[in-house]
Amino acid sequence: MDLALLRTFVTVHRAGSFTRAAALLGLSQPAVTSQIRTLERQLGRPLFLRQARGVTPTTMGDELAHKAAPHLDALVEITEEGLHEDSSDRTLHLAGPPEFTAGRALPALTALTGDDGHGFALRASFGNAEEVLEGLAAGHHDLALTTARPRGALLTATPLCDEEHVLVAAPRWAVRIGPGKLRRKGAGAVENLPVVEVHESLPLVSRYWAAVFDSRPAASGAVIVPELRAVLACVTTGAGLAVLPRYLCADALERGDVVALLDPAVPPLRTYFLVVRTGTLAMPHIARAHEWLRRAASDWT
Repeated sequence: MDLALLRTFVTVHRAGSFTRAAALLGLSQPAVTSQIRTLERQLGRPLFLRQARGVTPTTMGDELAHKAAPHLDALVEITEEGLHEDSSDRTLHLAGPPEFTAGRALPALTALTGDDGHGFALRASFGNAEEVLEGLAAGHHDLALTTARPRGALLTATPLCDEEHVLVAAPRWAVRIGPGKLRRKGAGAVENLPVVEVHESLPLVSRYWAAVFDSRPAASGAVIVPELRAVLACVTTGAGLAVLPRYLCADALERGDVVALLDPAVPPLRTYFLVVRTGTLAMPHIARAHEWLRRAASDWT
């Protein structure tokens, strides 16, 4: 059996689409369709059910993918092994949210590549979870950081770390609320305070309110800026309260520029995932970056 046909088949199985598989393989969609039809004729069984949006594997297709994929991945690892000692010739394309990528992932990768002595060229891009995962699936990125766990077989996600969220405001707002009032009265103690957020839907504040107060926020956003570092800057000047990752506002908290308004017994957490296209960890530069980020994340609080 032609290994090229099997490679195309496994890519289609993981991508769930002839069109997406073609983009990943660098082939035309008709070429992918022709290869799958050839393989189906050789096996005498259909491997996919064609649907309006993509394809679904048949039982035979799932069985073949389960048997073939690990061996194809192992072959990729063998062919890539010779590049392991000279991975500086390879470029790693990383994508993720701007604050976490800039504040956590990029410093970890650049520091560890320097310590290890076997670096690689690095290219980073920023985007929200949907944009990052779509770009990864389309082959634009090698490694993605996201708070959304992807579905399907094309992408493989590994939990990386948990991010603690903190309700913060400038000191003058904390004085206005008064000590202990928020714990006694709950969300009602701050319902008239202006809110600073990254989107009109108040994603961070809403998640915090649901987890801590079991309610929805009553206020709308007074200041909306689509970047968490800008949110922190606005909060520091007294624009209102916000919910921010602790790592992002830790220095401001220590300096007293902002104050944590509440210290709940169980702080709200958000999980970050490290995502790759299934099978690409056989490539040494991707595997090394994946391992370095996991190692670094063990020290992130």
